[in-house]
Amino acid sequence: TMGEFEVKNMDMKLGSTLKITGRIDDGADGFVTNLGQKTDTLNLHFNPRFSESTIVCNSRDGGNWGQEQREGHLCFSPGSEVKFTVTFESDKFNLKLPDGHQLTFPNRLGHSHLSYLSVSGGFTLSSFKLKE
Repeated sequence: TMGEFEVKNMDMKLGSTLKITGRIDDGADGFVTNLGQKTDTLNLHFNPRFSESTIVCNSRDGGNWGQEQREGHLCFSPGSEVKFTVTFESDKFNLKLPDGHQLTFPNRLGHSHLSYLSVSGGFTLSSFKLKE
């Protein structure tokens, strides 16, 4: 498995967009992108799962997971180069998937600033850009 990419001092404010580019590993079962305050306080846990043909989104508050939101639109596949964006709004996250499909996930924890980003699982990150 690939190592985890982690940023602990990110300065992501409301209205900004994070663009993630990378390659999904050939034998990957899925990957995880987390955005939040720290490892156990996540405003957005984004987890495409190939074995289940679904994308699972969730939040984590002090180590406790919230209610999973499942999305059947899985436009990711192992061995492919992908680009997706996450726009951070006061009430929700707006994700634009590689094929242009959009999905949203509520900002359940209500924070207006995100400092933590991690990408793990079968994903090799080539770049991430944060734009206001």
